[in-house]
Amino acid sequence: MFLSVTSEMLPTGLLPEMSGSLGVPQSQTGLLVSWFAFTVVLTSTPLALLTKRLPRHGLIVFVLLVFALSNVLTALAPSYELVVATRVLGGLAHGLFWGVVGAYSAHLVPKEQIGRAISITISGGTLAFVFGVPLGTAAGHALGWRLSFVLLAVLMLIGAALVWRFLPKVEHYVSPPRGDRGVPAQAADAAASAPDAPDASAAPLETTSAAVTDQAAVTDPAPTAAPRPQAPARRDPTIAPVALICVIAALIMIGHYSFYTYIAPFLIDGLGVDPSAIAPFLFAYGIAGAVGLLLSGTVFAARPQLGIVLGLVVSAVSVSALSIWSGMLPVAIVAFLLWGIAFGALPALLQTRLMHTASRRIRDTASAFYTTAFNTGIGGGALLGGILLERSGITSVPFVYVGILVAALVLVLVSQLVIRRRSAA
Repeated sequence: MFLSVTSEMLPTGLLPEMSGSLGVPQSQTGLLVSWFAFTVVLTSTPLALLTKRLPRHGLIVFVLLVFALSNVLTALAPSYELVVATRVLGGLAHGLFWGVVGAYSAHLVPKEQIGRAISITISGGTLAFVFGVPLGTAAGHALGWRLSFVLLAVLMLIGAALVWRFLPKVEHYVSPPRGDRGVPAQAADAAASAPDAPDASAAPLETTSAAVTDQAAVTDPAPTAAPRPQAPARRDPTIAPVALICVIAALIMIGHYSFYTYIAPFLIDGLGVDPSAIAPFLFAYGIAGAVGLLLSGTVFAARPQLGIVLGLVVSAVSVSALSIWSGMLPVAIVAFLLWGIAFGALPALLQTRLMHTASRRIRDTASAFYTTAFNTGIGGGALLGGILLERSGITSVPFVYVGILVAALVLVLVSQLVIRRRSAA
């Protein structure tokens, strides 16, 4: 998770350096985040479906190797267009990775520990903001942005080796193909999911019934009673709430990455920060995000809805203060850190809410759709921020962000009503 998120977000810290080297405006360089994210959007669900029967463990190792290749190619690319192509390759790997890893931790632990497991998993992404992006930014300033991507590729190879050696393997539920009356790939997991999804065990029961009927036909030539017609499969009642949570996640990420993608020019032009101080600022923001993640896994682990509401409110207030009092550096720094704490809690809380809402048999699919929504927000946010940067300047971006956070807060409150009604039904 640490390496994946670092690879995705590293251009945000190196925006001025990459723009100068590639000969394109910063708004266009910021779109490298959009290319990466939109690739995830378009491919994560199809790739999840294509690979749903493959072992999760080996798949993660393969994805890390593709990540390493994409970062090496980024470092070697001589033009902006080729950098875009390498980012697309990285986006393919990223989409598949998030579709797998999002549910991997949920398969490792019982339901009551899902919140803590997801917080631990998401902590890798938080550490990317604490250490990965700031250190990559510092290395880019000192040694050039291309070397930062080479070093990241080396870490990807080391990560692949560690995953292969130490990460426990899991069994994941796989629905039988349409028309197949055989047992699912992991029958034990399917049986375990029966309370969450009443129809998950239908295939094994059908197989048992068919086997008994065939045996009777061989031993007893007498006619048997006609099989009882089966009731049609009930639609999973958690699909609609899961979809609403994904929409909320996309909206929050659109707002956040419209601003965060261009945080370097905001710090330089809006707050008057020296370019050499960008890495320390990003490091401080990452530390604040780690505090938020800690709160999400402890204080709000059992109450993700409350944590989401508070995170949105504090983010809106702190970003407003950051923009209004940008000329008062001490106040702006405090607001900047509060924003980091509040937003740092949101991704883990959103995914915890998703895993609590989704039935066990659709968790992998829900995780893939969540990845799609999340990266729609990242790509759309970077695109929106680039447009605002070109047309109205960097100072307009945080106010748009705050408006989007307010809209997301309204949807969060509505989602609670929908989930309660679905639970009652």
